[in-house]
Amino acid sequence: MFDIDRFGNYLSGLRKRADMTQSELADRLNLTRQAVSRYERGESFPDVSVLVKIAEIFGVSTDELINAGGPSAGESAILENVVNGRQSFIAKDFADIAGLAPILKPSILEKLAKNFSVKGIDISEIIKLAEYLNEESVASLLANAEFDELNYDILEKFMPLLSAQSKMKIFENILAGDMDWQFLRVLMRYNDGFLLDSWVEAAVIDGALPEECLKILGCCG
Repeated sequence: MFDIDRFGNYLSGLRKRADMTQSELADRLNLTRQAVSRYERGESFPDVSVLVKIAEIFGVSTDELINAGGPSAGESAILENVVNGRQSFIAKDFADIAGLAPILKPSILEKLAKNFSVKGIDISEIIKLAEYLNEESVASLLANAEFDELNYDILEKFMPLLSAQSKMKIFENILAGDMDWQFLRVLMRYNDGFLLDSWVEAAVIDGALPEECLKILGCCG
């Protein structure tokens, strides 16, 4: 898994061996000293254009910079494609996407996740990406998600990250029988601006949900 701290230590070593201050490197990169400091402390990762400039300044390849973070083979391939500006590429392992999520732009993550939105991934994996993706991308992943590993703790962590659109996807899966109706207990606790009460009542009347669901409305209302 790509280790941003290892990358930061490597960058710091390159700068020191070149007898260069953070301010001097920042000037050459057209950045602030604080930005360089964050790179070296592993708090952020350079944009592609900055990464290329760093490689030029220190006379190393971008591959060498990428590999300094100890990426997996899949992560390395993704980063190399991004650096080289390739637009059409896919990830073979979802773990590689999740590992790189903190350092990739949302637009790149959306392209990588699109392939998995078609074939479906476990909902616990979607949680790892939710805070980095836009609402439409999360909803697309949820539409084809597999819920075998879902439990209350996972859903509880997930709910604050969801838009009304994504919450509706969860509700639709409950109606379809893909998820236990008991998960409504969690869904109802994050019902702000989401007209779930009336939908649950209508589903009970239509026989799509058991009458016990009305007790959940009473507890969470």
